[in-house]
Amino acid sequence: MLAQTVQARQLRQMQKTPPTIFSPKKRAGKWARAKQRLASRPCEKPFLLAELTDDIIERIQFMQVEPGSALVVGDWAEGLSRFLNAHGWAVATAELGKFEEEAPYPSSNYNLVVHLMGLGHVNDLPGALLHANAALAEGGIFFGAFPGAGSLPCMRQVAMAADGDRPSPRCHPLVDNQAAAALLQRARFKRQVVDSHTILARYQTFDKLVSDLRDHGLTSSLMTTAPPYNKTRLALALDQFEKLKDQDGRVVENFELLTLTGWK
Repeated sequence: MLAQTVQARQLRQMQKTPPTIFSPKKRAGKWARAKQRLASRPCEKPFLLAELTDDIIERIQFMQVEPGSALVVGDWAEGLSRFLNAHGWAVATAELGKFEEEAPYPSSNYNLVVHLMGLGHVNDLPGALLHANAALAEGGIFFGAFPGAGSLPCMRQVAMAADGDRPSPRCHPLVDNQAAAALLQRARFKRQVVDSHTILARYQTFDKLVSDLRDHGLTSSLMTTAPPYNKTRLALALDQFEKLKDQDGRVVENFELLTLTGWK
């Protein structure tokens, strides 16, 4: 009786309308621009996307997952899709910004669902994970990989310095390991694993850091629009960036890559 009461309460909580933190229009626009930037420079692969792709491939190989039906979301460099196709998988793909994570999937019989980069930017993450679970066949596996809570500490310092005593909404809320594990459990995966690793990137200029964020679709898609940087704010941002440089004249930025694994 107590278990039924707890389950009913969890279901009611999931059915509540989530707050609208992110703008679907902005989210779709930045992912489209990231894809266009890659198309214009095909020899330059987004390094975070490449890291996540290699990590998922390694996990699939280590787990010796048998080929079947797969859905891959967010693989705009197509590295994971090519690997799966080459190893006998029937692969369907979907683009970030066009795929609706917060609605039922087009099929409920996938053996594998992989979502790259975008789950940290949806309003209803608990609902998105529930839909991912529902899209899997019995015994299917879900991977969701995206930047987590330890990401971009330097960029956050720069943004705070630029805004001074009147901070504006510029930085996204990020998911940590503990919260991600709880969300997988709430989404009714039978088994859940959440882990993370950190990538360090060194930047000599602020422009290069911003360019890399654009390449990965990691610029703001917040519903609330922050005022653009004027000359004064930009000067403050650049000054803070200079203060963060190490003895080699570079800023070391952290990207904590979070990977969620769930079994149906």
